[in-house]
Amino acid sequence: MKLYNLNPVSRGRKIFVFLIISGILIVGLSLFGLILQKTNGNLVSGNFANLLKEGQLVILEGNTLFPISDPSKPEPKVVGKLPVVVTAYSSSPFETDNTPYITAAGTWVRDGVVANNYLPIGTKIKIPELFGDKIFIVEDRMSWKKSNYHIDVWLPSYWEAKNFGAKRTYIEILEG
Repeated sequence: MKLYNLNPVSRGRKIFVFLIISGILIVGLSLFGLILQKTNGNLVSGNFANLLKEGQLVILEGNTLFPISDPSKPEPKVVGKLPVVVTAYSSSPFETDNTPYITAAGTWVRDGVVANNYLPIGTKIKIPELFGDKIFIVEDRMSWKKSNYHIDVWLPSYWEAKNFGAKRTYIEILEG
């Protein structure tokens, strides 16, 4: 049984394929840069453009879309408080199942998603001592080994989640 293929021809083919794929990526990124340059960085279209026109989104530093609050809508009412331990997780495959970017609710992970086993999917919560008035939505579940009083906040990178640590605080459960 051969463990390693030391054939120089095979190694050369692998290097050749790597160079071809790298070249395609470089050309593709260059073309994307030209398109972005020709549109002056404005690739916003469809629903985003409509939301921008209606004043529901704001652009910061030319490339980030943030929803702005609607003053006509009242703040959600707090219907309960719960003592919890808050930790963080990321979409690293070794921290999750085989679909690290899909939540238990079937949505893509994103800022504002939390995991909990006690609250129903779709529950809106605040973690005021750590995040102020930011509203989170329960869209993911945790390992069955975790208690019901454990909240996992999704963060974009493994190191951000690791550095977050574990914090004892409380959550505010919001109305509907």
